[in-house]
Amino acid sequence: MRKLSLLSLLTLSTLAATGCGDRPPAAPLADPTVVPSLGPPVMPAEHLARALALGLRSPVLRAYLRAQLRASPFREHKLQFQRFLDAGGQHALHAIAAVTHTPPAAIGDTASAAIPLELYLPVPSHRVAWMGEGRVLVATALADGDVPVAFDTAGNRYLLDPKTPPTVPVLALVPVETDFTAPPSAMMCLDRCGGGGGYVPPPGPTPGVFMTQAHFTSTFEGWLKGDPEFEVHILGQKGQTDSLTDYQCAGEHQVTPYNFDQNSVDWTGSVELFSQAQLDAYRAAHPGQGVRVVVVEDDDTACLIKTNDPNFLTVVDSLFGSHTAAKDTTRYGGKELVWALALQRFLGLLASFINTNDEMVGNAVTDSIAGEYHVGFNWIVKGAQGATNGWIKLEMR
Repeated sequence: MRKLSLLSLLTLSTLAATGCGDRPPAAPLADPTVVPSLGPPVMPAEHLARALALGLRSPVLRAYLRAQLRASPFREHKLQFQRFLDAGGQHALHAIAAVTHTPPAAIGDTASAAIPLELYLPVPSHRVAWMGEGRVLVATALADGDVPVAFDTAGNRYLLDPKTPPTVPVLALVPVETDFTAPPSAMMCLDRCGGGGGYVPPPGPTPGVFMTQAHFTSTFEGWLKGDPEFEVHILGQKGQTDSLTDYQCAGEHQVTPYNFDQNSVDWTGSVELFSQAQLDAYRAAHPGQGVRVVVVEDDDTACLIKTNDPNFLTVVDSLFGSHTAAKDTTRYGGKELVWALALQRFLGLLASFINTNDEMVGNAVTDSIAGEYHVGFNWIVKGAQGATNGWIKLEMR
């Protein structure tokens, strides 16, 4: 299999920009966000992006791809790329092979050997504007913030601005972020269907910590990766060890009452972050300790923190005297969420459960400790080097 994969890459890398007579123009070189780049593809995803771009010289394949994108029930109308190649009797795979004069097995083997990829138009205006024309780029990048490498339908290679999309529509071929295994319908059963198969609504929220507003200074997501996927994690001591662990996550892929979907820098609504029962259980197991409220922009597996910056909490703690956690208390006749000490010794093994990729937006610090106030909000999200990356409103209900 490995030898065949290497042979397939060599085959794809030597594709000539020849084929059917429908040859759309290349991307406009006058666009400052599109920079010509000499040289062949260097990663499997680049080989596949170029093969797809060449295949899109076919108006039949372009019409088929547009129809599949529009029919996708997943967020941002995404397609799982390897499935797309295999669907409909491998219609797309054979169309690409025919246009590029490449054995279908070579393309299929390269796709199988690559990491799971998703294909979509990440820029909303591109999703509206692209009607299946040949003036389109196929771009790829492994990690958020990487310079996207793109190919036009003539096979020319370009480097794109990672912060600003070009005017020409761009199809992104990037590592999978979407859970394509879960039914996308809002009426999906999961574990909430009774024996008769009818839909059973999820349980409603219980008393606890709620977030009702959020504002972040950026989306912390490059345009090629589409909409941001903000998550709020409750972190605390793992048993009696010197490690932190993730007690609860609220985000797009969570069930009610922990489900919320923020696709821009601002969000208003109501989402439970941690129930009163969870708070009580944590307090009983860890007397005198608070929990951390940490915001993440997810780039990989939903509600699983992965980052290459595990030490940012240490910096935030040092700036605010470790008053960077939260606890509930009763004051003035009602429940409130107030600051609590976060013990630095629990940061030593943080990297044992945090690995790579996700953007750590920050640790929430109450405004009285941060010395920073924003109307309608009461907790400040502090990131690397103590930078203010946003503010949120937390309340007890």
